[in-house]
Formats: sequence, C-alpha cells, structure tokens
Amino acid sequence: MSTVETNVRPEYDAELQTIADYVLGFTVDAEEALRTARHCLMDTLGCGLLALRFPECTKHLGPLVEGTLVPHGARVPGTAYRLDPVKAAWDIGATIRWLDYNDTWLAAEWGHPSDNLGGILAVADHLSQRRVADGQPPLTMRRVLEAMIMAHEIQGVLALDNSFNRVGLDHVVLVKVASTAVVAKLMGADRERLLAALSHAFVDGQSLRTYRHAPNAGSRKSWAAGDATSRAVRLADIAMRGEMGIPGVLSAPQWGFYDVLFSHTNRDLATKPEEQRRFTFQRELGSHVMEHILFKISFPAEFHAQTACEAAMILHPQVKDRLDEIERIVLTTHDSAIRIISKEGSLANPADRDHCLQYMTAVPLIFGGLTAEHYEDAFHQSHPEIDALRGKMEVVEDEGYSRDYYDPQKRAIANAIQVFFSDGSATERVAVEYPIGHRRRRAEGIPLLEEKFERNLATRFPAGRCAEIMALCGDQARLEQAAVHRFVDLFVI
Repeated sequence: MSTVETNVRPEYDAELQTIADYVLGFTVDAEEALRTARHCLMDTLGCGLLALRFPECTKHLGPLVEGTLVPHGARVPGTAYRLDPVKAAWDIGATIRWLDYNDTWLAAEWGHPSDNLGGILAVADHLSQRRVADGQPPLTMRRVLEAMIMAHEIQGVLALDNSFNRVGLDHVVLVKVASTAVVAKLMGADRERLLAALSHAFVDGQSLRTYRHAPNAGSRKSWAAGDATSRAVRLADIAMRGEMGIPGVLSAPQWGFYDVLFSHTNRDLATKPEEQRRFTFQRELGSHVMEHILFKISFPAEFHAQTACEAAMILHPQVKDRLDEIERIVLTTHDSAIRIISKEGSLANPADRDHCLQYMTAVPLIFGGLTAEHYEDAFHQSHPEIDALRGKMEVVEDEGYSRDYYDPQKRAIANAIQVFFSDGSATERVAVEYPIGHRRRRAEGIPLLEEKFERNLATRFPAGRCAEIMALCGDQARLEQAAVHRFVDLFVI
C-alpha cells in the first residue's frame, strides 16, 4: 500500500467549467426569458415586501453592529437599511423566502430560483452606486434580469436530474452555487476567479434538510436561502481578492463533494456505478428555466400543494355549511407531495403548517381562501376545526400524477379532492393538474401576478409610489434601461 499521495493538481472539474463558460459566454436574447424575468422580479420583490409585516422576519434584519455606516451600501427593499452587500443579500433573501410565496422549480430537486435575487440585487445596487461615484455609467436593470435568468438556469438545470434531498442535503446548496456564479460575474470575475468562487461554494459544508421535515420543521427554512445567497456574495468577494480555488472539489477521491456528500450517504446511490454519482446535465444551459418557472400566484403555500388549494377553493361552497357532516376526505396526489409535505399529528409553528398538505387543504375548504395569516399560532389555536378536518383526510398516490410530475413535457403538479359525508353522499372529485402559476396557464396567471404585486406594494408604500413602481415595472424597455440604484431608490422607506 502506498504511503504517499500523488500531488498532481488537476484541472477544474468539468461541471464547474460548464457553469463558468455558460455565465461568461452566454448571451441572453430570448424575449420570453427577459419578459418572464421582469415578472419574476416584480413577484419576488413583492413577496419580500409582504414579509415585512411579520415580526419573526423583521427581527433578523439590519446591520450586525447597530449604527454601522456603509458608503454606497446596498439597500433592503421596503426598509431604510443600507448595508454591506453580504448582509444586504442575507436580508433581501430572507424577506423573499419568508412566506414561501416566491417562484418554484420542481424536478429531481425542487427549490426557488428567485432566492438568488438576494445576492444579485444587493451586489448590483452597491456596484451601480460605486460606479456613478467613480464617474462611470451605472449598472442597468438589464444586467439584473440577465443575472436572474442565468441563476435560474444554473439552479434549475442542476435540479433536473440531480436529487440533493435524497442524500439529505437542502436545495439551498444550488442557490449558493448559482448566486456565486452570477455575482462573481457582476463583480467582474475572469474565468479563473469565477471557477475559484464556484469551487469554494461546493467545498463549504452544506445545509441539511432537517429543518424542513417533521418533527423538526421550523423557521430556519424561511431564512436558509437568504443565508445561501449571502454566503455566495462572500465567496465571490474572497475569490475576487485572489484566493486560490480547489480544482477537484467535486471529484477528488475520498475528500471531494461526490464521495463525501453525494454517494455513500445514501444507500440507493451507494450501489450505483461511480459515473452515476456525478452531476448530469439533462440539457444545455440557456434560458429554459426562467421561461418555464412556476409562480405562486394565489397561495403562500409549498408548491406541491398549490393545486390542492385550488381544488379546495372549488369545493368550498359545497362543504362550508356541512363541516360537521364530513366523514372523510380523499386527497389524491403525487409521490413528491407525499414525501415532503404529508403530515399527521400536531403542527408546532407557522413553518410547520405551510409545509403540511392536509393543513393547506383544510383551510381553503373551510374558509374559502389561504393567506400567510392562516398559518399563525393565534389563528390556528382559534380554529380547532382545521385539525379536526385534517384528521379525516386520507392521502393516496396516483401513479399517473407522479409520472406526469417528472415528465419534462408536462411537469404537472396534480392534486384531487373528494369529500364524503356521513349520509352517504359525496362531492364531485375535483382534480387540478396545473396550478395557476404554471407556464401552461401564463395568459391566465400574469394579470393575477401583477395584481398580487400591486397589493404587496400597497402594504409598504403610498399610492403615488405604488403607481410609479407599477409604471416602471410594466414597461420592459424602460425597466431594462433603468439604473439599478435608481430602481432600488423607489423601494426605500
């Protein structure tokens, strides 16, 4: 047995090179991608503004040291904070994700690519201010939209075939990787610096999914993505200062990401050939993910339950006056919903409730709607009929729903509900395959998304400011040409 290691420094892992070459070489020119990115920007910022109504979120915001002054500091929309870009990214990312109301991508791994806006907007706002102070042209919002498209693509394409949840890792690892890549580019990274930054994103210890699952679900899931996009800004800055990278971070035997975190920690993967424990790219990186992104338009709820909420809303008029007569409720769903959000027993906190399929179905069945306030402790404690209804639910898998969920030509997120009464009667079986935020329902969904944004703006700004923001965000060409720091000015309290 050899007692020495061969110390030949490898080339950067091919997967890192693929991401770096995409970020540095791809030209965003698809009108649909840019238009969808504009709607994504609106929706994402609106979600962040709405979260500012909740003290459990706002208690985390602001400088780490009170009174800190940051020249050209990045702003946190909806607040008066001016922070260094690392903390600003944390705060923006936390507000965006707090209510589980921003966009979603579902595949072998699921996640919320607009989480990356935390790092993107913080860095772009800071750089735009600094450029103007140095007599240079500002960064434009076109650069922000392009960075969003690329971050969506990196996170989303990596998620298509590669399941991190099956090895116990949280999807925010992909937020960190995607944010690191696009933020490093915004900072002016060349290929070597960008590769170094990406390698550090992977060599970090990664978040476990413990805080997303019963019985440990909690509010960390509401700030985990903010933490990831903030860490990306820090790592990009470290690389820009000349820190060396780790070329074999993924593939190094025994010490690399694949061997440590992506193979033997999972029994299924441990039995596969080595080549199957590496990342695969189902498609070339372009603008596909942004064009097909799923918006949460009607309900602040985990996405696998969105169609269940729609079905419950349809059935509400038929059951609202017969709640005491309900004998059982059959909730038919797909395998990912069962694995992630089907829960029995007590629910300890709002974060537990907004990841419970049965809770998210019971509330609109009873009340005809579902808002963030419906998850709060006071509301839950005041309405024992919610848990009573949960106790009458039977969750079953439809294998066809599961197949359509994974089918790249469909990407359905189907749920069906039927309510049975003690007198032997029953409602119709209401099935919804595609939620209102699906690409197949864009024409129906976008006007509602814009209404959602306008409502969220009104929670924070006077009518005149809301109208100004709506006018700018409604004009693609004008928005793309706007200076980033002037755009963010509109969101400052």
